[in-house]
Amino acid sequence: MPIIALTAALGASLCWAGKRDGWPSKLLSSNSGETPRRSDSTMSRTTRATLALAKQGVKFTLHAYDYDPNADRIGLQAAEALGIEPRRLLKTLMAEVDGKPVCVVVPSDREVSMKKLAAAFAGKAASMMRPADAERLTGYHVGGISPFAPKKRVPVAIDQAALAETSVFLNGGQRGLQIELDPNDAVRALDATVQALTG
Repeated sequence: MPIIALTAALGASLCWAGKRDGWPSKLLSSNSGETPRRSDSTMSRTTRATLALAKQGVKFTLHAYDYDPNADRIGLQAAEALGIEPRRLLKTLMAEVDGKPVCVVVPSDREVSMKKLAAAFAGKAASMMRPADAERLTGYHVGGISPFAPKKRVPVAIDQAALAETSVFLNGGQRGLQIELDPNDAVRALDATVQALTG
């Protein structure tokens, strides 16, 4: 099983492990005592999302994994690849409430209630944003959309279930990269509203 632990820019720890032969990912910190092996991956350790969190002084850990573009549900695939419970891996969705863009962050094993989403932003109607529009608005690619540091800042809502976790994982701004952090730090960093958003 290939394993790599690198020190990411600005003091965050980057861990890479792919799920191989049915074994879950093994995560190492840079001070685990084991000798890390370098990956041939060209994945950047610094994204707009990680830079924004570091600038705010938020403590986080980066986790890289084998991204599967053919997965039916990208968030569930990421949780499985990282060996974590799906409820801890939060998916970032771009939507519109009364025609205005918003960002929605919910556990990967749940679905957003459009009625609850509209209510969270004091609107009447909500719908998912087209993928091309989401990419244009955020500057990130689908599968790598992070709620942190999008090209255009929009209001953010986080499902209240996320706050029950000690730590959660959110996209780090590129496919195959997740940021682990305290959910309360995520709320503060995003200036997000916390609501019941799933049905």
